[in-house]
Amino acid sequence: PRPPRSTLARPRRQRQMCIRDRASREALERLLQHAPEAASLLQRAAGVLVFPDLVKVGFGAGGEYGEGALFVDDEAVAYYATAGASFGLQLGAQYKSEVILFMELQALNEFRNSRGWEAGVDAGVVLADVGGGESVDKLTAQDAVVAIVFSNTGLMYHLTLEGSKISRIAR
Repeated sequence: PRPPRSTLARPRRQRQMCIRDRASREALERLLQHAPEAASLLQRAAGVLVFPDLVKVGFGAGGEYGEGALFVDDEAVAYYATAGASFGLQLGAQYKSEVILFMELQALNEFRNSRGWEAGVDAGVVLADVGGGESVDKLTAQDAVVAIVFSNTGLMYHLTLEGSKISRIAR
């Protein structure tokens, strides 16, 4: 007899999780190459959510999607997807990586217990301008959630996370 369908799908899900873990860790390495001062943020964070490959496409209306991993104590503990829509004059595609640092345990717990989390609605998120002269220590002294957005060519500035909803992926 054939094994149940859920048993057959398990190795595929495990491979997908390993690929997502590896891509997320590689994105963190790229971040540290572009902004070594981000290391102190990563070390102090209660949790680190990494979206290694976000794609934003716009032709009049725009959309954004990516999947990533949440790391707590350097272990991937859950997987998330982010999606958002935007309107206005836009044309083209943009590829980027996004790292969201939960600097306080309470902020991390609120995120993990939410059914869908939206930056700017469920929590205030500060976009870190690491590499731009701002003191990392000063930045995180009062901020519970910090985000860093970058591409293969370096850090990206003047961006917003508002409008993007983050939901847990059931895997």
